[in-house]
Amino acid sequence: MTEPIANSNDCIPAEGEDTEVVDEGNRSILMDVISQLSKGGDLHRVTLPTFVLEPRSMLERITDFMSHPEIITKANQLEDPVERFVAVTRYFLSGWHIKPKGVKKPYNPILGEHFRSRWTFADGTEAFYVAEQVSHHPPISAYYYASPENNISIVGDLLPKSKFLGNSAATLMQGEIKVAFTNRPGEEYFITMPNVYARGILFGTMLLELGDVAAVRCPKLDLICSLEFKVKGYFTGSYNSIAGKIKRISTGEVLYEISGKWSDEIYITKKGNKEIFFDAKTAQIHPKIVVPEEEQEDNESRRLWSKLTAALKVNNQALATEEKSKVEDAQRFSSKEREERGEIHRPRYFEPNGEGFAIKLKNISNDPQEAKKQIVNFIFNTPAPLP
Repeated sequence: MTEPIANSNDCIPAEGEDTEVVDEGNRSILMDVISQLSKGGDLHRVTLPTFVLEPRSMLERITDFMSHPEIITKANQLEDPVERFVAVTRYFLSGWHIKPKGVKKPYNPILGEHFRSRWTFADGTEAFYVAEQVSHHPPISAYYYASPENNISIVGDLLPKSKFLGNSAATLMQGEIKVAFTNRPGEEYFITMPNVYARGILFGTMLLELGDVAAVRCPKLDLICSLEFKVKGYFTGSYNSIAGKIKRISTGEVLYEISGKWSDEIYITKKGNKEIFFDAKTAQIHPKIVVPEEEQEDNESRRLWSKLTAALKVNNQALATEEKSKVEDAQRFSSKEREERGEIHRPRYFEPNGEGFAIKLKNISNDPQEAKKQIVNFIFNTPAPLP
């Protein structure tokens, strides 16, 4: 089932729409939840009310970073290594502007949940994606994106840690993304992410900010981009601002400077020449293809959470809470049964590699068409594990 092509303006709140006014009833619910925590407490230990949920799983939300595939596919076509690095940095910055209005949080995936999709491009090439919740304590999502005809491979893991900070909640985005061009041996790009802050959860207007630092680095090319995602001060600054520099790792020489807003226009400057690097207002989101829910497996994200999603879309919070609890209770029951049998959960698509998680698919062919067959068969035809 192909989703309709969407202009990014359908997904990004316009100026002033990044905020959300919470009614007193919902604010009281939040206060009751937060009262269970001390400052610095782990929010994963409490059950958040359904009105703060975005109607999709985190495993699907990661695909936001595949919404502008032309950026990463064109990057590999550039022969100048500095230009390739700059293009990979643009790819990373292009995924943040896609978000729901106000402060919303995607579903926490349950252990063994997975999400699969594909993309078809104008030149006939394709890309494929699978994400899986590989650990529950701590919560870790692993994902793999590949377009063998374009010699692109992206593997990542995400370990979000949520903390209560008073009138704010922080999600510390631990984990790393590794981008590789398979036709350029050893050229790997390692990416870390900024943290996410929900402001005004006890009083004031709720809003979401990205903060702290992120980086894109490629040791082989001797290049790094250090990025600061700036939070607004009480009296100075503006929302969603970023600043960064692309430098030689060995010498510290600054090649480019980056500025602007990740939700709007981002600029790049070289030797005083400033130009638009990425424009979120005009960028077109490339649609992903996902099979209909009725054809999905029981633990595939959209089918797994379908009743919760339906309830949220009609704003039936009581039913949403009930459906959310059913999924989570079933997970707890499965975990208890597994413990009683002395078994451990083994992920279907990924395996630990000492630094994070790696895709289980090995010995991928150097021939793009043969590699495509291997990847499609692995993602879409790998037998589900026995219950």
